[in-house]
Amino acid sequence: MTGPKLLIVTGMSGAGKTQAVQSLEDLGYFCVDNLPPALIPKFAELVSQSNGKIDKVALVVDIRGGSFFNQVNEVLSDLGQQGYKYEILFLEASDETLVRRYKESRRRHPLDTHGEVLQVIREERELLREIRGRANKIIDTSNLSNNQLKEQIIAEYGGDKDINRLLITVISFGYKYGIPLDSDLVIDVRFLPNPHYIPELRCLTGNDEPVQKYVTSHDVTREFMEKLTDFVDFLIPHYQNEGKATLMIAIGCTGGMHRSVTLANKLGEVLIQKGYRVNIRHRDIMRV
Repeated sequence: MTGPKLLIVTGMSGAGKTQAVQSLEDLGYFCVDNLPPALIPKFAELVSQSNGKIDKVALVVDIRGGSFFNQVNEVLSDLGQQGYKYEILFLEASDETLVRRYKESRRRHPLDTHGEVLQVIREERELLREIRGRANKIIDTSNLSNNQLKEQIIAEYGGDKDINRLLITVISFGYKYGIPLDSDLVIDVRFLPNPHYIPELRCLTGNDEPVQKYVTSHDVTREFMEKLTDFVDFLIPHYQNEGKATLMIAIGCTGGMHRSVTLANKLGEVLIQKGYRVNIRHRDIMRV
């Protein structure tokens, strides 16, 4: 069955669904917020009868639907059996980030009946576990600004060929703070000599020249960078051939301040020189 492009937008409350929908509207999507799952097939049928006037639809479905939300997985299975094609975009963030956002906004969580925000966030995460497992794309917004989220949405769902070409994010992180949840490739560089143990370098970061010189002065670093660059250079065209819109390469060291930052910068620079669209981010560089 041919029909409109259906995008189901769901995820954690406070993870950025509103910003995502605004970006999708800018891309020409017809957006409906908080649609009861039981109405999705009927809505898809109506849109299919629009004779092409509506060809891209984003439906926001989340736990605000209360007891209706329990039907979502069954409804989506039926939708596929009826021949409708759809994708699921799932937005999430860490518990810490969601608690902070709720406290800053002073908004009440949809499941909150007793004032314990962290507990209801964990309850919601469990309720969403199945649909998260069915998602075509998961975006962790914990460390994304609104503009960065918008860029990812445009890269993934934009129609313009130039805008929609592969967006590569090279992100540094510290293993002590956890691996970025939306990583495609995770590179562990904890085997490299650690500037943390050099007193004059400890308080600096991989953005500082003395740290960069120290990390890259070792033969093991130079050899590793050559192999890593060749590896990534080999993979990217294959990802592009598969139609992948975004690629996140996460490079991690212990604290996310020195080695990972240095190598993320170096890899990002090499990829930019090769003509790729690259975003370089350092998730944990300001943590102590």
